[in-house]
Amino acid sequence: MYFQRSSSSSSLRMGSSLSVENPHHILISPNAIFSAGFIAVGENAYSFAIWFTEPHFHSPSTVIWMANRDQPVNGKRSKISLTNDGNVVLVDASYNTAWSSNTDSLDPVELHLRDDGNLVLSQLQGTVLWQSFDFPTDTLVPGQPLTRYTHLLSSRSHTNHSSGFYKLYFGDDNILRLLYDGPDVSSPYWPSPYRVSWDVGRTLFNSSRIAVLNSFGVFHSSDNFTCVTSDYGTMLQRRLKLDPDGNFRVYSRNSVLEKWYVSWQAITNGCHIHGVCGANSTCAYDHERGKKCECLPGYRWNNLSDWSHGCKPMFDLTCDQNESTFLAMQGVEFYGYDFYYVEVSNFTACEKLCLQNCSCVGFQHSYTDKKGIAFKCYTKTQLLNGRRLPRFTGTTYLRVTKGYTFSVKESSTDSAHVLRVCSVQLQRDYVKSHGSRIVIVFLWFASALGAFEMVCAFVIWCFLIRTNRKSNADQKGYHLTATGFRKFSYSELKKATKGFSKEIGRGGGGVVYEVAWVREKRSNTDSDWVEQIVEPAIGPDYDRSKMEMLATVALNCVMEDRDSRPTMSQVVEMLQGHGSESDQ
Repeated sequence: MYFQRSSSSSSLRMGSSLSVENPHHILISPNAIFSAGFIAVGENAYSFAIWFTEPHFHSPSTVIWMANRDQPVNGKRSKISLTNDGNVVLVDASYNTAWSSNTDSLDPVELHLRDDGNLVLSQLQGTVLWQSFDFPTDTLVPGQPLTRYTHLLSSRSHTNHSSGFYKLYFGDDNILRLLYDGPDVSSPYWPSPYRVSWDVGRTLFNSSRIAVLNSFGVFHSSDNFTCVTSDYGTMLQRRLKLDPDGNFRVYSRNSVLEKWYVSWQAITNGCHIHGVCGANSTCAYDHERGKKCECLPGYRWNNLSDWSHGCKPMFDLTCDQNESTFLAMQGVEFYGYDFYYVEVSNFTACEKLCLQNCSCVGFQHSYTDKKGIAFKCYTKTQLLNGRRLPRFTGTTYLRVTKGYTFSVKESSTDSAHVLRVCSVQLQRDYVKSHGSRIVIVFLWFASALGAFEMVCAFVIWCFLIRTNRKSNADQKGYHLTATGFRKFSYSELKKATKGFSKEIGRGGGGVVYEVAWVREKRSNTDSDWVEQIVEPAIGPDYDRSKMEMLATVALNCVMEDRDSRPTMSQVVEMLQGHGSESDQ
């Protein structure tokens, strides 16, 4: 494996890897402005990212791109590799793929971090196979285009880098828009949905759909939208980010103070951002303290640490018209999700319209300057994007159950401490798979069992070889019995007994046949008959008289006349008697 260990390395070659465990395994652009490597996003949770190399006083790094924001990896044994087939793969401790460039190449390739912060996978002749600029997360850097095929997606919070609910993108009408895309509903909120595109200086008649920020502080879009930062004209480190609160801002870096500051933002009043306070709540904005979320009277927070979950009622809403009443909230407006919009002549008509619908949770009522018509009436089935606006002259009437007394002051007081919680770090711990541990133990057990079987097979093979050799030796008559007599082979016995044609008796060991040639040798007058029947392997050192006695006893035991055969006790006496004579 090849790895460039120099701190100024900007490239990763085929077959190389960056390990999460080695803090020196990073890529640094040639101009040293950008770095790429693993960053901690939680307890033992890491993501591969690109960031500005120079720190600022809040954090050691400012991330501009992240590969695996929704699937962080373990802090042990995880790595990102450029494979020999041209694919960039990020694997976790269990070798599961957390992210991949999904590329392949037969030619040599290289992963290079450029001076503009773009991480590029290209062939050596220059053909680009993949680049991070084509897959932005929540940030654009100068020179990085936002196109019809790309979008920015906010993080969930400042401490939770997973995908959030806000998107900056080009709509089908070629207009650059901000969209709230929540768990239940979605709605565009910038440019203002109350105004048509040409009223805010946008044009539909463009086909390029591209927006770019430059280093001098100008962000320009093909729909004719242009913004200029407060520090325009100076070449600085800049970034455009879609923040977790749904606002997109341009940040500039003060190199002396090592601090990033907001030099432009799209929306001044944060309460105009949809979904910021969740359902059944209102948002109030103060230029000094910012936005403030409150539950509606009779409602309480769903999640004390996250405003976007909204509020839930503390009462059971009834469909019975006689059990319902309305609580007036002056200057409160809820955007969208109207069940009915009608123009009525009086308040009672609007109230009746809501009571007739069991799904109606309130209505919005305001004066109109149209002749002959006194009021505009909007009945609501959902209370979303609520905000308190001084310029709003209408009133929202909240439907509640009779018998309960609610006050706006009570709701505001209960929520005051909640509003200080701007974000919460979600649990991003990597849980090591127990299944993989079981697999490893099983593999070790299988390996040990396999090795044991191989040893057993080898022992059995050796035993069979030895047995085979012994059998061959027996057939050749080379083994001796315990008494020193030759052990005859099957073929020799068959020949001597004339094919086992003469049966002379039966016993516990089976059938006994006449050994004719031994008897023939003994009947000869030759004095060397004993030498002729003794196994040559015994050698000359044996007791001739003992051998003669043994042969005589053996022949007597196989006499044709069964009554002439000695009994076992007689055989023992003959052998013992001969032994006593020999000792004397």
